[in-house]
Amino acid sequence: MIDPNQSSPVGGDFDPAILDFAKGDGLLPVVVQDAATLQVLTLAWMDRAALDETLASGEATFFSRSRGGRWRKGETSGDRLNVVSMTPDCDADTLVLKVRPVGNACHLNRVSCFGDEDAPGLGRLARLEQTIAARAAADPAESWTARLLAEGPKRAAQKVGEEGVETALAGAAGPDSELASEAADLIYHLLVLLRARHMVFQDVLDVLARRAEAARPDPGQAGT
Repeated sequence: MIDPNQSSPVGGDFDPAILDFAKGDGLLPVVVQDAATLQVLTLAWMDRAALDETLASGEATFFSRSRGGRWRKGETSGDRLNVVSMTPDCDADTLVLKVRPVGNACHLNRVSCFGDEDAPGLGRLARLEQTIAARAAADPAESWTARLLAEGPKRAAQKVGEEGVETALAGAAGPDSELASEAADLIYHLLVLLRARHMVFQDVLDVLARRAEAARPDPGQAGT
């Protein structure tokens, strides 16, 4: 997830003057990452003009080495990359762009230029959360997610309780496959409950981050 202490929002206090374009003969490599799932979507290049256009428009704009000029993602395909933040590396000669993609990032009509997998690892939670949000507008008669959300937080909370018990029972006496399946049901219903309460999983991660920070040893007390 985006760390506000290390990433500068587009249009915020990001200073392009710190970037070292000279090292790459006027170009900077740019790693483009989905802000929700943290999946790497593509690797592109920017010159100073492309960077300025990105800052001004909020949409990722690059320099195409094959075309020899600027290129804003989505001008022909409609698949755009709305920039959430940009973070330079320690040498200020590379950028990470965190984006909210509209459509696919790859010209082969794939989510990512790096393989066919969609939102690997923990990114699957963010993708599931997006699916739940989309299903909220569906017909409750046709979508279990929509029905749960329509019935309100108490019903979703009830399902979390039921799935929690089933997960505990599977963990105590069931095979690994049953525990994994019940845990998946529990996580799904927990995300639905958060949605019903107008919350997101990032709210949970923020609590975990604060707890980790509080538990971090004081550097001044090293060796005690």
